[in-house]
Amino acid sequence: MTDVHAFARRCFQRTETDRVGIELEFLVFDAERPSRQVPIARVADALPPLPGGSRVTFEPGGQLELATPPLPLPAAVAGLVSDLEAVRLALSGAGLVLGGRALDLIRPPRRQLRLPRYDAMAEFLGGPYGPLMMCSTASVQVNLDFGSDPHARWNRAHLLGPVLVAAFANSPRDGWMSGRQAVWYHLDRTRTAPVAMGGDPAEEWAEYLLDARLMLVRDPPDGAGEDGDGRARPELGAGDGAVPCRVVLDGSPYRDFARVAGRPPTPDDLAYHATTLFPPVRPRGWMETRYLDAQGPDDWTVCVAVLHALVTDDRAADTALDAARPVRGAWARAARFGLAEPRMRKAAEVCFRAAAEALPRLGAERWLVDRVGRFAARYIEPGRSPALDLEMCV
Repeated sequence: MTDVHAFARRCFQRTETDRVGIELEFLVFDAERPSRQVPIARVADALPPLPGGSRVTFEPGGQLELATPPLPLPAAVAGLVSDLEAVRLALSGAGLVLGGRALDLIRPPRRQLRLPRYDAMAEFLGGPYGPLMMCSTASVQVNLDFGSDPHARWNRAHLLGPVLVAAFANSPRDGWMSGRQAVWYHLDRTRTAPVAMGGDPAEEWAEYLLDARLMLVRDPPDGAGEDGDGRARPELGAGDGAVPCRVVLDGSPYRDFARVAGRPPTPDDLAYHATTLFPPVRPRGWMETRYLDAQGPDDWTVCVAVLHALVTDDRAADTALDAARPVRGAWARAARFGLAEPRMRKAAEVCFRAAAEALPRLGAERWLVDRVGRFAARYIEPGRSPALDLEMCV
């Protein structure tokens, strides 16, 4: 069998850099009829050239994604701010608006992009949560270098996760402040639960890979043409992403690949299997943090700034980790109650102060530090998750 432990270890790469990559997802609505489905082609035709060079892609339900390359924090944020402004203006001229929430509650999930992988994923995940995840959710994903101490940064991203989920909960549904997190919680937990902690992160990631259920088997094992989440890219050629595959529904874990597939797994099979796993934090040679709800077109900068500061700045991290100790591991509680949970609110206050103090040390511009302060004054200090602004809104 392919050496899973060696693969897992390569996912934790030390670096001398502290770059950040940002991936913003947005639900797109018709300005006059928000309940109308918006075809991807209508959005794509309206998009202008982007001055900051962000990559434009679409998710299966038509969600728009803008992604930066890995850059220092100021450059990554500045480039994406300029690109997003260009997108907003262009879409407005076409009668479209970017949503300010992380879960679509007014349109039924409808998949617009179809590839064999998506068919297999939809069948594997099942309803109602599979279609919701693929077509009706949006997030802010922040990708960070591991720096010189991958173990420390990996732990920080996990241990601070519940506090940040609560602080940025922005998708009220069925009593959850983060209905988007509730969707993920109700999917296959062998691929959406957090990776175990307490030991060697690479070894724990290897065990996660082996124990996670096998979603599909491809023939041939070549995943070109799809991204790390199995979501099609608009620049794909006609033949890309159309690799035949068959869904695996018997609950077999990846460690049983040879029995299920009738052949030994290849390195490509393992790498592809890893792209079908969606824990809150995923290692890929860098660290993907996947647990933040999409925000309004202005507040995403706060997500990026706070997470980057708390994970990469040692002083801020020490302060934040101590404050977050009482709510460690409380992912579901954070998603359900947000900052209405008193311990979450108290921890979030300390975390935001620590981040604001660290950002100038990390080269952040004054406007970004000020924006973090305004977000804290509006939401963190009164203990109000952003979701509360949406409960009475479309």
